[in-house]
Amino acid sequence: MKKRLLGNTGMEVSVIGFGGIPIQHVSEKEAINLILECKQQVINFIDTARVYTVSEKLIGKGLREAGRENFYIASKAMNYTYDGMKSSIEDSLNDLEIDCIDLYQVHNVSSKKDLDTVFSENGALKALVEAKEQGLIKHIGITGHIRELLMEAIDNYEFETLQFPFNPVEPQGTELLLKALKKGMGTIAMKPMAGGTFSYPLLSLKYIMNSGLITVAIPGMDTIEQVIENARAGIDDEPLTKEEQEIINKEVEILGTEFCRRCGYCKPCPEGIDIPSVFVFENYVTRYNMPEYGKIKYDTLDVKPDECVRCRKCESRCPYNLPIVEKLKHASKTFKNLEYYES
Repeated sequence: MKKRLLGNTGMEVSVIGFGGIPIQHVSEKEAINLILECKQQVINFIDTARVYTVSEKLIGKGLREAGRENFYIASKAMNYTYDGMKSSIEDSLNDLEIDCIDLYQVHNVSSKKDLDTVFSENGALKALVEAKEQGLIKHIGITGHIRELLMEAIDNYEFETLQFPFNPVEPQGTELLLKALKKGMGTIAMKPMAGGTFSYPLLSLKYIMNSGLITVAIPGMDTIEQVIENARAGIDDEPLTKEEQEIINKEVEILGTEFCRRCGYCKPCPEGIDIPSVFVFENYVTRYNMPEYGKIKYDTLDVKPDECVRCRKCESRCPYNLPIVEKLKHASKTFKNLEYYES
């Protein structure tokens, strides 16, 4: 596994890290085994967050078995006030069962109001700086999906790391990432497989590794097989071949920009619709030529997309400004048409 220095932090991290979103859906035993496999594959960077429900707790259990000393731990919180961030750091330390977190990040800054609050007299930054002085955290970073806001953020404070979406479908962060690198920041690629929608995961990781823009990519993983497979991308030093680039270009053309990354920020739906799952199951029908399987999975949903009341609360939370209501309508039509052709 190749390693790179994470900016000026002094942390030498594996180029493939462990994204902690999917682990919240596995058992404690499975979570422990995932962290043990990360150790086996020399993946030494783990990213989680307060908002990922039990992710921190499960990772904490894994660290007890695999050894805290074998990993750099990053977490983050969507609390932008002093009191909120201070409380979040304490909760993260308790759930992870550790005394110090290597990197703590301001999570998903999505508006100018959020950013102004972070930098205010009683904002989150004050709590982070205090926690660093007290030895509770070692480094301070920021994450988000809106390029212009993060440009402003790194202009106004010497954050040590930047986490931003980057993959073949979403290269729009290039200018931001270059700026971060010039400032000596470490760069972390979230959504390295476009939220699991990119059909060629290893090619996507290879593209990122060859970009020169990213220190560590953090694909979400919830199986041992995924850990082993993704670790392979951290060993390969070869540049993309012409054929591989052509495959990537074709996939980018197919995906476009209006696709769900399965980040889950749209949740909870007031009506109980599992929005990301609806789009995943529709993809089985429309993209992967697996209509029977897609229909089986769709039928397991307790609440179908046609029960959407168009409140658009999901759209207000989506960091990609997707027309979720219309996409739910389209998904409902997809499966109704499937039922028609089957009958």
